[in-house]
Amino acid sequence: MKTKGSIQITKTIHYSCEQIERFCRDAFVKFGFTQEEAAQITVVLLLADLYNIRSHGTQRLVRYYRSIENDTIKIHAKPEIVFETPVSAVIDGHAGMGQLIASFATKLAIEKAKKCGMAFVTVRNSNHFGIAGYYTKMACDAGMIGIATTSTESIMVHTHAKQAILGTNPIAFAMPAKPIPFWFDAATTVVPRGKLEVSHKEGKPLNPTWAVDETGKPNRNADHVLTCINQKRGGGILPVGGDTEETGSHKGYGYGMICELLSAITSGGATSNHHVRAKGVGAGTCHAFIVIDPKIFGDAEAMEERLSVFLQELRDAERADPDVPIYTHGEKEAISCERIRKEGIDVNINTIAEMIAICKYLGMDSKEYLGEVDLSNATAGEIKMY
Repeated sequence: MKTKGSIQITKTIHYSCEQIERFCRDAFVKFGFTQEEAAQITVVLLLADLYNIRSHGTQRLVRYYRSIENDTIKIHAKPEIVFETPVSAVIDGHAGMGQLIASFATKLAIEKAKKCGMAFVTVRNSNHFGIAGYYTKMACDAGMIGIATTSTESIMVHTHAKQAILGTNPIAFAMPAKPIPFWFDAATTVVPRGKLEVSHKEGKPLNPTWAVDETGKPNRNADHVLTCINQKRGGGILPVGGDTEETGSHKGYGYGMICELLSAITSGGATSNHHVRAKGVGAGTCHAFIVIDPKIFGDAEAMEERLSVFLQELRDAERADPDVPIYTHGEKEAISCERIRKEGIDVNINTIAEMIAICKYLGMDSKEYLGEVDLSNATAGEIKMY
């Protein structure tokens, strides 16, 4: 059901995690990936939904669909180590699937860190790899400290500019602790691109502090801002800290630069403003993965215990509002994961319309995976593949 103007009322449909997992896995096999590759891609996407990071889960399927269709993602490409030392490596992804390249690179970094105490692996010529925090979780699950970052297409309008040069350039960090590891994953822009996509699908206006249009002025229309970004007309998302130095804009700008240096400059790849997402050409995305074995600092178990105590002290701090609990990074995600595994996933009707379109493209029976779906509330003719 629609309202006046561009604002619309949308709904969601509930699915079990197993249904979504099966759909994604089978779809990626149909695209041409092996069963093992499809399972790896799916587990990265599903973790985002389980962690309630809706911007990077199922709703992102259409991006991969369009990129595969346009040969921006090259299905049969394999990552290649082009430079290597005992503690480092540079990988050329050859425009393959980002989740597969990033998983390969993280495993390599973990192996090197086990032998040498730490490792730094960079990647060039890749594609979107999902949530950065998946790869730091890989390191953390291996008892290591993990750091991951990636460049993206230019979308950040840095301090005093109205043209996007940097990407959203997220950074993630994870470190073992009990009962829940420290797990942080965030864009260096106030929100990631996917948040704009979700707002567009839900027909909601953007927060006025999120984005600017081609004039450099705040704009709350997600469709307009995303169109400006795609057409390189100017405008984009603001860095952490907003649009002025007084509010800390230069800090988000600097964080984004650090991610660019770690990912694109060290790997010899394309900086965000030189990414190209066009037919037959890989996006040029770059990644960086740093893995550190806590044992190089002494007693790893004692270090984990100190962190666990400190995290609990943060949770137990005097609250500003007694009814609002204090969380540490990764705690909400752990709670969400447990809940969603049991209860399932609510999928936006416009995302379901995209999934049905993917089924038609791949020759899959959408009813087998998604059931009978009423798309009357979907903006089927207006859905844009951002």
